[in-house]
Amino acid sequence: MAWNEPGGNSNNQDPWGGKRRNNGDRKGPPDLDEAFRKLQESLNGLFGGGKKRGDDGGGSGKSGGFGGLLGIGLVVLAAVWLYSAVYVVDEQEQAVVLRFGKYYETVGPGLNIYFPPIDKKYMENVTRERAYTKQGQMLTEDENIVEVPLTVQYKISNLQDFVLNVDQPEISLQHATDSALRHVVGSTAMDQVLTEGRELMASEIKERLQRFLDTYRTGITVTQVNVQSAAAPREVQEAFDDVIRAREDEQRSRNQAETYANGVVPEARGQAQRILEDANGYRDETVSRAKGEADRFTKLVAEYRKAPEVTRQRLYLDTMQEVFSSTSKVLVTGNKNGQSNLLYLPLDKMIQNSSGSNAPVTGSAAASNNTDVTPHVTDVPQSRTRETR
Repeated sequence: MAWNEPGGNSNNQDPWGGKRRNNGDRKGPPDLDEAFRKLQESLNGLFGGGKKRGDDGGGSGKSGGFGGLLGIGLVVLAAVWLYSAVYVVDEQEQAVVLRFGKYYETVGPGLNIYFPPIDKKYMENVTRERAYTKQGQMLTEDENIVEVPLTVQYKISNLQDFVLNVDQPEISLQHATDSALRHVVGSTAMDQVLTEGRELMASEIKERLQRFLDTYRTGITVTQVNVQSAAAPREVQEAFDDVIRAREDEQRSRNQAETYANGVVPEARGQAQRILEDANGYRDETVSRAKGEADRFTKLVAEYRKAPEVTRQRLYLDTMQEVFSSTSKVLVTGNKNGQSNLLYLPLDKMIQNSSGSNAPVTGSAAASNNTDVTPHVTDVPQSRTRETR
């Protein structure tokens, strides 16, 4: 049964379980108006807004309420200001403080405080490496279009320059990267861009990009530039693959030609060197022989002047010996009793017989052997000789 129904509240209790009293007082939670009034009075007493003796009760209550609200507002503002003014800088971070818009100091790790709104702070991580990716179509030195993907890794090396010198320094980094990449690719042939020239390109791009950033004083240091595998645009990929295959065939044919040249050229050079050595040997031999003949003739002239007849006879005999040693057929003619006789001397057969050869002799050589004619050249010193071949 409800507490306020007639006859239902026999114990004369209120909704909070307190018993009503005859004088109208009750035992239960305090009135909200009374609690707020007490809080206001206590605040007025705290900030000097309490009642004074002899003052009007209504006026002092209004001034005390306004002073209390003002005090509460000041306390809240002070708490908010203190909360925003105190900040903590991490080990990997730095903070730049501006006072009245002018650089004041760079703050390191730790608990710090600044004074807004006259101060303004910028806090950034200066040890973390950041990455920026760029990809676009570039025109190479030989007027071919390629797509070059690029990744730039960087970090903040000077927070003051990063904050104050350039507006949006990372956007400036992207623009500088685009400029450096186009310059390097535009001065490189397509073969180098697609194959082994990527490492050299990355080094040149990094150097040029860092020079741009230092000129702008962005406070950014480029740590690494990676040029990934470049490719032709999709629209011309098939024709591009045909060109690549043709160049591979060209390179293979060139390698085969170089292999053949490496086998033939050294051999030809060896033969040429051998011919040169033979020619040099023949020259030296001819010159030495000529010098020897000239020297022998000079000495022979001296001997001839001493004994002409003996020297003449010796020369004749040496000449005959040289002639007869190189032929096997000799004809000897001479005048005896006014008759001319022709003698045929088979020297080769005679040499064979004298050396004990048992080969049979036939023909004219056998007939001549039957004549038993074995004259000596010294027997007819005045006769004429002819060599027949």
